[in-house]
Amino acid sequence: MKLTSVTTDAPCWVELGTSDPAAARAFYRELFGWREDDGTRPEDGDGVRMFLGDAPVAAIMPRYAPRQPTAWTVCFAVADAGATAARIADAGGSLLKEPADVLDHGRFAVAADRSHAVFILWQARAFKGAGVFNEHGSLGWVELLTRDPAGATDFYPAVFGWSVAPSEHYTQWGLAGRDFGGMLVMGDGFPPEVPPHWLPYFSCADTDLTVARAVALGADVLMPAGGVPGGRRIAVLRDPQGAAFGIYHAPSEG
Repeated sequence: MKLTSVTTDAPCWVELGTSDPAAARAFYRELFGWREDDGTRPEDGDGVRMFLGDAPVAAIMPRYAPRQPTAWTVCFAVADAGATAARIADAGGSLLKEPADVLDHGRFAVAADRSHAVFILWQARAFKGAGVFNEHGSLGWVELLTRDPAGATDFYPAVFGWSVAPSEHYTQWGLAGRDFGGMLVMGDGFPPEVPPHWLPYFSCADTDLTVARAVALGADVLMPAGGVPGGRRIAVLRDPQGAAFGIYHAPSEG
């Protein structure tokens, strides 16, 4: 599934909670060409929406607590945050924040799956989510890294109605069989202190050039650029404040 617009029960937005929002905004501005929202309202708090042209693509905000990790969080569009929250509880997940209104923007909740991978539910009102997908600097894929693949393949279809397409090395998530994300099993190569988590992947025009640019801007390479089935070339990076994210290029996407 090539995301082209916000779709119910699919990823719709990403938010970065970071120790240094100003430095993070500068990093992603230089890496992807993002610009800061000139119309951020004071009541929105300290979070800043980032844009590609006229399209919102992500939010960058300070951490809410000193112990909160610097990390990206993936948001999933839902028709009813309350009903989805109830399904999360029934499926063995947990709610870290009960559904609540965000002014006229929408309604959100913070949840975790059975292995405590955190994600956000977003019930849109005035703000729908990302305005562009699968273009350079915008969200195009999401990946769950977990040590409990069996639990995940039970949990997410029960909550969101996702289809599951397993293979020997990788499982893909989709809606009606059209894939928008995947699942990677965390093996011995992952330090035990790294928790299960959702990882966003941003499209880029050239994976190798984007890796080089990120490193020049102070990022670390967690997974070097390499090819994967389907023709994509991917890499995983860690920004200067410590947040991990993926990048990819698919030739058919230009």
